[in-house]
Amino acid sequence: MLRSTTTVVLAGGKGTRLEPLTLDRAKPAVPFGGIYRIIDFVLSNAINSGLRRLLVLTQYKALSLDRHINLGWRPYFCAELGEFLDVVPPQQRIDEQWYQGTADAVYQNIFVIEKDRPEYVLILAGDHIYKMNYQSMLQFHRDMEADLTVGALTVDRESAKQFGVIQVDERNRITGFQEKPAEPQTIPGEENRCFCSMGIYVFTARFLFEQLCRDATEPGSHHDFGKDIIPSIIDTARVFAFPFRDENRKRQAYWRDVGTIDAYYEANMDLISVDPQLNLYDREWPIRTLQPNLPPPKFVFGSDGDPNRRGIAMDSIVCPGTIISGGHVQRSVISTNVRVNSYARVEDSIIFQGVDIGRHAKVRRAIIDKEVHIPPGMEIGFDHEEDRRRGFTVSPQGVVVISKNDAPSLADPSILHDPQPALWR
Repeated sequence: MLRSTTTVVLAGGKGTRLEPLTLDRAKPAVPFGGIYRIIDFVLSNAINSGLRRLLVLTQYKALSLDRHINLGWRPYFCAELGEFLDVVPPQQRIDEQWYQGTADAVYQNIFVIEKDRPEYVLILAGDHIYKMNYQSMLQFHRDMEADLTVGALTVDRESAKQFGVIQVDERNRITGFQEKPAEPQTIPGEENRCFCSMGIYVFTARFLFEQLCRDATEPGSHHDFGKDIIPSIIDTARVFAFPFRDENRKRQAYWRDVGTIDAYYEANMDLISVDPQLNLYDREWPIRTLQPNLPPPKFVFGSDGDPNRRGIAMDSIVCPGTIISGGHVQRSVISTNVRVNSYARVEDSIIFQGVDIGRHAKVRRAIIDKEVHIPPGMEIGFDHEEDRRRGFTVSPQGVVVISKNDAPSLADPSILHDPQPALWR
């Protein structure tokens, strides 16, 4: 069954709510947890589930995503065995337009999918964080002789307003579906819980192709699975819900849509807790990614007699290639090739690859994008009015985001510059 399944990953979202982190990259390409990208989680799920025929459909700002997959993921697949992981840019087969919805994205690539003659098509969103064995869902779909099976998650009533809300019978056959309703229908007997679509679909291939061709000719359709296709078939086809089975092995199921700055920040900060909700250290369900050849992290200046100049990191993730050179890091996620220089302090922050934190600089509750240089003496996250004046983004919960485009603001001559210049930074 796995060899007769083609997996389609929808990875073309703009991610506008995650700006400025998505100004230069697609949402699935946003770094997460120090060494990963968001898309690594769904790709790892597919590999761990035994799926070896994958298409990744891209659209907006896909260069870094394309490069990441080509360098980090292609080696896992063997073409001689019929395996593939292909990145498919928009073909613009219809009026030279971008994809109009999730169903349209698949429809415009229907010939790419058809050529491998799959029996089943698994459709996934490339921008969610979770662990799931898709093999169980495929087996459920086959056992039920379903036309469509929808992955489903139980969420609270308020959060359900952002999902497709499902009603099912005693056999989990879907009897009702509303896309992002203002008043979600709750689970019978539970006043504040709803059964919601995860955006994970298993289609019998022939049925999928028929529905895509039909929807493409419908005037006024949004060409979206949740808004159009699912509501139109639940009365006439065999459509089932598959309850989410978490491979994370925690008491509460873990599934995150890190679609806003604050949601993204909280999900990263959870990783540094003593017992995080998302287990990245599970050898039975590993999360894979591009692993560059880098030296181990290093912490220096701990014995020169100056108590304020010690390379220390506490309650933090520190990735390879990083040097904590006489600086202090606490409750932070530090990516690869970062340098925290003497007397600098980084607290409750997410620091992307290649960032340089200057001497005496202070960073608190911030997300700093790749290759940004924080000048000596600068303070970030202490005065939000000053942060906004410099042009930095400040989230509703007070997280300061500095993008690669903020370099002119970091050159503000009014900041305190390094009072003790040194060759060793």
